[in-house]
Amino acid sequence: MSSVKVECVVSSGFGIGESPVWDEKEGALLCVDIPGRRACRWSPGSGQLQAVPLDAPVSSVALRKSGGYVVTLGTRFAALNWKEQQVTTIAHVDKDKPNNRFNDGKVDPAGRYFAGTMAEEIRPAVLERNQGSLYTLCPDLSVVKHFDQVDISNGLDWSLDHKTFFYIDSLSYSVDAFDYDIQTGKIDNRRSVYKLEKEESIPDGMCIDTEGKLWVACYDGGRVIRLDPETGKRIQTVKLPVDKTTSCCFGGKDYSEMYVTSARDGMDKEWLSRQPQAGGIFKITGLGVKGIPPYAFAG
Repeated sequence: MSSVKVECVVSSGFGIGESPVWDEKEGALLCVDIPGRRACRWSPGSGQLQAVPLDAPVSSVALRKSGGYVVTLGTRFAALNWKEQQVTTIAHVDKDKPNNRFNDGKVDPAGRYFAGTMAEEIRPAVLERNQGSLYTLCPDLSVVKHFDQVDISNGLDWSLDHKTFFYIDSLSYSVDAFDYDIQTGKIDNRRSVYKLEKEESIPDGMCIDTEGKLWVACYDGGRVIRLDPETGKRIQTVKLPVDKTTSCCFGGKDYSEMYVTSARDGMDKEWLSRQPQAGGIFKITGLGVKGIPPYAFAG
């Protein structure tokens, strides 16, 4: 796979870059900076990074069918009007847990917005455990809670036939699968499809390709790995020049480019001097596989 090329396209360091999503209409990459409290949009054409400042840690962003975006902000699901830079709260979760915030989120093939919570970190990956839950914001704006006792709710995606939901609770070091009912949005029958190796470190964000294989960003592992959820085997590893790789998505004109976000939070001066691109956004080309367009929230 010598044709694989990794290039840093946005070097302005994100504290914790997360939730890359390709916005086809804008021909741009969306993402967030959690501690930086900003939703961002990077245009490959102009090389320009635009940002909307927000009033709480923002952990995921998604497209919205009716226009604009939806975000997870603190412990709120909210609508983001990019042009007006306006945020409208849709729903509030974990009201009994003031120390919690949302983490990763993604829209399912039926237009439901799935996102999970976690306790605020004391240091990266150090936090009060079992405080998080997994939620869905439905198109009618109601909220469903699937389960609790989550450490760090993270990567999510759906199989190409929409019958399986893939999910990562980071500190379990496992990529899990559930049976998925696309009609109701219900999940059950949880099982592990891949356990991370020691050098892969902590599983973070995740996406699926057109061959039904999963790509997982490995936090503190400096890589994205490609997994076959059927066999439970790792097929490919792509290393990056930064340790704290956080999430990945496919984008570009034909979804053949992979974009990877990263973090610099928790790194000291010496570490940052060795990895000056920490917190940057990376583009990987030459993977020989494409992704699928993201789904938009239907509410």
